[in-house]
Amino acid sequence: MQRPSPCRILIAATGLTALFVLAPGAFAHDSAPAPIANGASQVKITLTGDNGGTCILDHTIAKAGPVTFSVTNKTATAITEIELQSNNRILGEKENLAPGLPTVSFTVTLGGGAYQIYCPGAAQETQTFTVTGQAAAAATGGTAAILADGTKGYAHYVDGVVDGMVTAVNRLKVAIDAGDLAKAQAEYPQARLFYERIESDVEGFVLPGFKATNNAGNLDYLVDMRASNLDPKVGWHGFHAIERDLFRDHMIGSNTRTLAAELQANVGRLDKLVKTLEYKPEDLANGAADLLEEVQSSKITGEEESFSHYDLVDFAANIEGAQQAFAFLAPGLEKIDPDLTKRVQMQFAAVTTLLDGYRDPTVPGGFRLYTAELKASDATKLSRSIQSLQEPLSKIAEKVATAH
Repeated sequence: MQRPSPCRILIAATGLTALFVLAPGAFAHDSAPAPIANGASQVKITLTGDNGGTCILDHTIAKAGPVTFSVTNKTATAITEIELQSNNRILGEKENLAPGLPTVSFTVTLGGGAYQIYCPGAAQETQTFTVTGQAAAAATGGTAAILADGTKGYAHYVDGVVDGMVTAVNRLKVAIDAGDLAKAQAEYPQARLFYERIESDVEGFVLPGFKATNNAGNLDYLVDMRASNLDPKVGWHGFHAIERDLFRDHMIGSNTRTLAAELQANVGRLDKLVKTLEYKPEDLANGAADLLEEVQSSKITGEEESFSHYDLVDFAANIEGAQQAFAFLAPGLEKIDPDLTKRVQMQFAAVTTLLDGYRDPTVPGGFRLYTAELKASDATKLSRSIQSLQEPLSKIAEKVATAH
């Protein structure tokens, strides 16, 4: 994707006021209610490269109930995704929307209210989408029940992120198998960001038949191990071994193809495993904190993407993942500590604003390369912004774990 949304979260539609985000330059052809077919309102979204990038809805109004969004990218090279959001939570999305690919769609059930379509990279990035009719029922019960409902939504988000990673890794493998170095280099950061969004949720997965201490069965090791932490008994696998071949050695060899096939298989295993996950509220809070620690320990230092220098892509993805975990907790946390909730929201907004200054739509992944020069000039500023967010965020886990 071009950049993380202000707060990404994928959930089943709720009674919360929703936002459907549209691509830059987005506008609609028709303000009449969307037609209904097969029991769902039908909305078409067309992406073009006109006027710096446009995201065009044929209807901006639909009746409450199932709504199907069908997305076609005709010529927009700078727009690769759209999202339907609600209170900073992603209700539905489509990514990897390369020009010329077949139309893709997603369906969500929406209650009456105001939504937005978000399409990063377009000239106009957001557009209101209105659903008429009865609003969906609001969450009920005590604080613990609201938090539990948020964990279910977050699980849906993680599932959606890994589904996106499967698609992105498949595209990376196709480019590698074809021996297309330039294409593989462009696909690499698009695949990386998915893992960085949810890394804290999947670090503990161990394949059947392996002990937890054996890296040969540790999915996080096999998918994301860096050169600095290699286990010589297991060797180098995953994204960063591929990064080495593509960006340091500038070549695609038989070993690169083997690595890509192995990565595809391991991401497929991950996709099956995440569908079994259940979370406690403190898991979301701790995971968000872990992602911020990832930013400090390996992104700001430049260690994560030492060959490709796509560290800011990973930085933004870590922040997005942390922000989504927080956003799913926010409705319950507001009942526990509204001041803390507001403070964390403000700090996330400050970090997002800072990151926006590094956006570059001409670079794959949508952010400037994290060169030695940029690191020298900006690492301290980036680190301080994360520190300002870490302190209030660190207080959340205990509060939600003890909620009633």
